[in-house]
Amino acid sequence: MKQSRRYAIIGSGAAGTEAACQLRNHDPDSVITVVTTSKLQFIDRYDLPRVFDGVDDWRELLVHPPEFYHDNKITVRRNTWVSSVNTRENKLNFRHKETMVYDKLLVASGGGGHIPEGLREFSAYLNPFTTFQNAVRLRDSLGKQGKVVMLGGDMVGLDLARSLTAAGHQVTIFANETLFWPHEIKQADIAQYVKALEAMGIKVVFGRKPVAVEQISRPSKGTSYSRRLVFEKGKPELANAIMPFYGLMPALNFMMGTGVDIERGLLVNPHLKTTNDKIWAAGDVCQIWSPEDNRYNFFYGWANVKKMGLIAAHNMTGGSTEMKTSQTNKLKITKNGVLHSPYWEHD
Repeated sequence: MKQSRRYAIIGSGAAGTEAACQLRNHDPDSVITVVTTSKLQFIDRYDLPRVFDGVDDWRELLVHPPEFYHDNKITVRRNTWVSSVNTRENKLNFRHKETMVYDKLLVASGGGGHIPEGLREFSAYLNPFTTFQNAVRLRDSLGKQGKVVMLGGDMVGLDLARSLTAAGHQVTIFANETLFWPHEIKQADIAQYVKALEAMGIKVVFGRKPVAVEQISRPSKGTSYSRRLVFEKGKPELANAIMPFYGLMPALNFMMGTGVDIERGLLVNPHLKTTNDKIWAAGDVCQIWSPEDNRYNFFYGWANVKKMGLIAAHNMTGGSTEMKTSQTNKLKITKNGVLHSPYWEHD
């Protein structure tokens, strides 16, 4: 009897989940396993700000209910870390020493927030916003009218800043060159976009370099601030939460030593195949060859990432679809004078 094809997907975000669904459609008899470090099933990060509207049950934010995976015969290995990939034997090696064999592999592990080297030792005092638990902790630390300091100012952070100000919180961004990342903004145009941010109630400060983050064990009388941001020069800034938004770094340490070509991300052709015939990549973890630009590019945003999952699954099952690499993802100012980014769009 012919053995069912075994597909492994590393990552349960938009790209990985979309790929799993499409693989099931294209190859009904296959074995599909999604491996994820997440303790929960797929929650759309764009829905995390709903905690500020009072959502306390993580099940309300699931993109698919648990029975969806059972009904579609998709196995999800949660809280599981891939330590390395053995491309000679087509095996995933897990941190807990177990191994899993695959016939075809999709790497859709996404990216993590970049923290500059000088601030990494203070990570314990920084507030991430990548999981439901992170979101709830942030909400609870802010109270009704809290103060959030953001560092850098990439588009993920600015998206959250919109929700925070709408919920009545104060947001100040200490900006650097990652402001508006991954949009590439000309220096002459920055002022108009900053003005649009300020029209949205978001304060932007330039020229101050953070060097340390400290915990305030005993807040001053009349305040609830628990964090102190220290600068190279000048007075420190107090806040309820300090959040880094310096862009993304692909999560691919487990791919080191595999022989697959890597620049900043996994290098793939427009069909999303790596330099290994049995490995594809999709989402924030990969750079796609763009003939128009004659270079490998990242393609961010919900629409792009979800599309990559669809294309990768199609090509893993014998298709030949290419990712469109000529795109215009321009940051815009609406008629109301506020910002709009295609990276904020999702379904």
